[in-house]
Amino acid sequence: MEQNWRHLPPPARPIAAATSTAVEAAQRQDAEALGDAVRDLAALDPAQTGLILGTAVRLLLEDRHPDGLDGDAVRDVLETCVRSAAVWQPEIDPHVVLLLLAGALGVSDEDGAPPPKPDVSARHATLLLAHLLAARPVPPVLVAALAEIERTQLND
Repeated sequence: MEQNWRHLPPPARPIAAATSTAVEAAQRQDAEALGDAVRDLAALDPAQTGLILGTAVRLLLEDRHPDGLDGDAVRDVLETCVRSAAVWQPEIDPHVVLLLLAGALGVSDEDGAPPPKPDVSARHATLLLAHLLAARPVPPVLVAALAEIERTQLND
């Protein structure tokens, strides 16, 4: 069943739809469907996509670690995500996953290095979200991420 995203703001709809399709493909370990979905996701506005995916990752990390997230917990997420994805996505790059985790947590270090290309970021963010979600559905976390973004923007 396809998710209806009409209740979301128009700019968020294609991001939510592409993310949902990509994460569901990753959860099924369907490499062909993941490739198609990642292309769709990478073609969208990288700033908006990054904000939504980063917020979703942060919310999932906070959910998994309600007492706080420390370096060991981040290392564990990084290692388990990369190991589980490498079985069927051998091109996964631990450094890109680390950059996504750091960005989601607001601790990214801008060292002048160029960010990963949109398709690389989209693939790795999808694999990270699929790992954090396990078998849970994608839409609730995207709706929560968008609500969090809206709340933050209204309070700024």
